[in-house]
Amino acid sequence: MAASAAVPGLFFAFAAMVLLIFASVSSPTWERISYLDAPTGGTTTHFGVFGYTGSDAHVGWFFPGTLGDGRINDGLFHNLTFVLVLIPIAAGLSGLAFLFGICGAAYHRVGSVFMTLLTALAFLVTLVAWVIEMVLFGVARNHMRDRGINATWGNANWLVLGALVSLFLGFFASFCGIFGRYSRRRANY
Repeated sequence: MAASAAVPGLFFAFAAMVLLIFASVSSPTWERISYLDAPTGGTTTHFGVFGYTGSDAHVGWFFPGTLGDGRINDGLFHNLTFVLVLIPIAAGLSGLAFLFGICGAAYHRVGSVFMTLLTALAFLVTLVAWVIEMVLFGVARNHMRDRGINATWGNANWLVLGALVSLFLGFFASFCGIFGRYSRRRANY
């Protein structure tokens, strides 16, 4: 292996990519992963990146009428649901960092440099997405609880947080991997 120092950054980029992919295919695509869960009338509505339980998957959505009112269905919250598309974008950036990391670990230092840059960019995008989704679903959760609906956090929030930590560690690991040994030792004759 050309640079074993690049392998920890490669692992963290891969872990972040997997976590962000899982968070991206949240409700309505995969009901077991959601950002906010709100029970109504014997069923639970799960909210995700591309909609909620029973809705079509699309970017930008309004809260359903039984759970949301004019206060959380205004233009600001609707626009914040568009910003949730940053989570799949961060997954793609993490995937690119992983691919460059493979090149860096196996072939050349340039792969590790690009892995470091893409991991930093994916970290920033994930940080922005995590803050926005926590604010969006936190305000919606508090609003629903004020109306007597026992809304709870879903597991996707923590998947994105785990990916954020993984990208943070992956940046430093890949940065240190840049300085690893890339030449093979010559045998002493």
